Amino acid sequence: MYSTEIEVHTGNTAVVYNLTREAETFLRDADCTDGLLHVWVPHATAGLAVLETGAGSDDDLLAALDELLPRDERWRHRHGSAGHGRDHVLPALVPPYATIPVLGGVLLLGTWQSICLVDTNVDNPVRRVRFSLLAG
Repeated sequence: MYSTEIEVHTGNTAVVYNLTREAETFLRDADCTDGLLHVWVPHATAGLAVLETGAGSDDDLLAALDELLPRDERWRHRHGSAGHGRDHVLPALVPPYATIPVLGGVLLLGTWQSICLVDTNVDNPVRRVRFSLLAG
């Protein structure tokens, strides 16, 4: 299995960061045409989503998460910035992994789909993302 880890700087605001280009670069470097791309975020406060970006869906996702998981003092997990406990609940709703088929060296994403890192944790501006390719 070919695997590598990259570092992503998400800053100090909640973001949906498009990882699709990084995934495509990884596939070119892997020199493998068919298989499964597994993307993993080894963090307790971030997740991965496959969704449309740039047309408002990414902002809609962050707004929905804010509504579902308000950044307030209701959370038992308390350290860091106010409401940080909600960031630890995020991976139960937006999982820290995604697996995408690869055929002919191309990600089999839908027309408008992108692989995105979802990071609502304003206390951790740097994230690691692992790409692994299981050749088929």
